[in-house]
Amino acid sequence: MTDPLIARAIQAARAWGGALDPPVLIKNRENAVFKVRVPAGTAALRLHRPGYQTTSAIEAELIWTAALANHGFPCPRPLPTTDGAWTKCLPDGQCATMIAWLDAVPIGDAGKVPTAALNDQIQLHHDLGQLLARFHQTVDACDLRPLDRPGWLSTDLVGPDPRWGRFWDNPALTPDEAALLRQAADQAATQLADRPESEIGLIHADALQENILRDRQGLWLIDFDDGGWGYRPYDLGTALIQHIDTPAYPDLTAALVDGYGRPDWAADIPFFVMLRGMASAGWIISRAARGDRRHRVYADRALMLVRAWRM
Repeated sequence: MTDPLIARAIQAARAWGGALDPPVLIKNRENAVFKVRVPAGTAALRLHRPGYQTTSAIEAELIWTAALANHGFPCPRPLPTTDGAWTKCLPDGQCATMIAWLDAVPIGDAGKVPTAALNDQIQLHHDLGQLLARFHQTVDACDLRPLDRPGWLSTDLVGPDPRWGRFWDNPALTPDEAALLRQAADQAATQLADRPESEIGLIHADALQENILRDRQGLWLIDFDDGGWGYRPYDLGTALIQHIDTPAYPDLTAALVDGYGRPDWAADIPFFVMLRGMASAGWIISRAARGDRRHRVYADRALMLVRAWRM
C-alpha cells in the first residue's frame, strides 16, 4: 500500500508530466520535500505547509528565484508545470511546487557542532559572507518590487503580533522571563527605528547551515520559503545563530562580515542574532506540544542573547 504522503507527491507530480520513479521523501518539516524524476529531469518537489504561505506568496517566491537564477546567482531554478504555471494546488488546496535538484550537501546540520578545523570554518564563513552580499546585490539588480512576500521589519520581528508568534508567550517562560523578553522587544523596536533605509530589501531570512549547500562550484543558497522584505543584517545574524555556543563564534562573525564587505556591521550583529533568537522562541510555539523540551531550549537561547545584548 502506498504511503499517503508519497501518494500526494505522485498526484502533484502529474502537473509536471508525472513521476518517472516513486518519489523519495527527503524531509518533512516546514514543507514535505521529495526527490523525484520527471520528464524535465531530477527535481525537488515541495508540498507546502498548509496555511503558512498563500499561493500568491509562493508564486512570488518562484518568480524571485527564477530571476536570481537568470542573473547567474547560485540558487535552485524553479520548474514550471506543463501548463506553464509555477504552482499546482491539490484538491484540498495544498500547494505544490518543483525546483531543479542540486547535487550538493549542506555545510552543516542543525544541532551539530562543526568538526572542521578553525581555519576552514573561518574561510567558509568568509565565503558565506560573500554569497550573502552577492545575493542582496543580485536581488536589487532584479528590481522585483512590488513582490508579494512576507515582511521582516520592526513590526514583524518585535511588534505586538510578530510574524513567527508572540515569543514572550512561549510556555516554558516564567512571568519574569516573559517580561524581560517584552522589554527587549520594546527596546529593539526603538533601535530598529534608527536603522537606515539602505539596509532594507529582499532578504532570505533563513540562512541556516542546512540551507547553504556546497559542491565543487562553491556555495548555493536554497529554501526561500521565508524570504521577504527585511533588514539585510538579519541574514547575517541568522547565519550565525547556530554558532553562538561555540568558541569560534567571534572569529566566524568577523569572517562573515568581512566577506560580506561590511566589517562596520560587526558591532550590530549580536543585535540581529538576538532578534532571530527571539523570533525562534515564538516559531516553536505552534510547532511543538506544550510540554516539549524544545520550548525551553529556544526560550533559554533567546534569554541568553537578550541578557548578553543588554549588558
